[in-house]
Amino acid sequence: MSNTLPVSTALDEHSLTRTDVSHVPLHAIHQTIYSADTFFQTDYIPSEDNSFLYTENNPLQPAAPHNASSGEVNWLHFVGIHNPELLKKVLAPYGIHELVIEDILSPKQRPKVEDYGDYLFIATRVYQYNAGKLSSDQVYLILGNDFVLTFQQRPLGLFSSIREHLADPRYGIRQKNASFLAYRFIDRLIDDYFITLDQYNHKVESIDKTLFSDGVAGDSDLLGRIHRLKRDSVRLRRTLQPLREVLLQLTRGEFATFHGESNIYLRDAYDHVLQLLESLDASRDMVMSMMDIHLSFQSNRLNQQMRVLTVITLLFMPLTVITGIYGMNFDNMPELHWHYGYFMVLGLMVSVVVGLLVFFYKRKWL
Repeated sequence: MSNTLPVSTALDEHSLTRTDVSHVPLHAIHQTIYSADTFFQTDYIPSEDNSFLYTENNPLQPAAPHNASSGEVNWLHFVGIHNPELLKKVLAPYGIHELVIEDILSPKQRPKVEDYGDYLFIATRVYQYNAGKLSSDQVYLILGNDFVLTFQQRPLGLFSSIREHLADPRYGIRQKNASFLAYRFIDRLIDDYFITLDQYNHKVESIDKTLFSDGVAGDSDLLGRIHRLKRDSVRLRRTLQPLREVLLQLTRGEFATFHGESNIYLRDAYDHVLQLLESLDASRDMVMSMMDIHLSFQSNRLNQQMRVLTVITLLFMPLTVITGIYGMNFDNMPELHWHYGYFMVLGLMVSVVVGLLVFFYKRKWL
């Protein structure tokens, strides 16, 4: 009986959460070379002047990443490497175009796929909520016939699970080609979007559930919170929309570099992106509705307050008229010298107030 896990089982056991990166180096090149019969992993840490590389755990290792042999797949994962000269030096054996290196060093790139003949360049972006604020990070991928290069501007803990799966022969990834490894990276990025979107939906639902409560209704920042959710949805959609186009191009088989059974798995990744977009659109519509409801609710509360103030004003208006009349200094006023005149005027004022209150209550103004 084979000890290799089925591909579907391996895919189902992806770790959706990012791994802890608090103790990992901020600048490193992680290399994995594998085939059905060989496996090799090591980490290279750049020196302070970025002039050469040395191995963190074993200084006797070569001062540069190994070259893969025929039939092996070479995965180089660059983290926090911002020096263009160092990138050109390490990427020279792969013939990477200078425009690709320029894009890799750019902090903002929309998702795209570009065919350079011998390799594909794929730019993606991931998001994460940090202290309630949506932050983004660029992730780049270069796919060749026997190599995969991935780039991050800082440690994210995204691909640690894939590296662990490569070390475990039961997952059977070593028997797959470079295209399948690239698919695993793309699928992992999409899995990360589900976490981000789940956090986004939780924020939307938490506001929606308390939208009409007294405490939230009086929250002056509520409209700002709703607006930030709307802005977050725009940012997520600006990335997911072009990412869908990237996957559509890959699933169509337009690129010779991306071949084999990986195209079949990419269809599942494409369906996941469609699911993300549909969920995001539904949440975005809810946010827009919440904004309209909040503004209407605030307007209704203002109308109720104005109604109360208007009723109070109407109650005192006839009293003001009565007191104004009796405040005039005329000698010939019948009630001035009447023994019960004062009590008659007070009774009249009370009767007017009670009558107006009954009238307003029947008209449902109170």
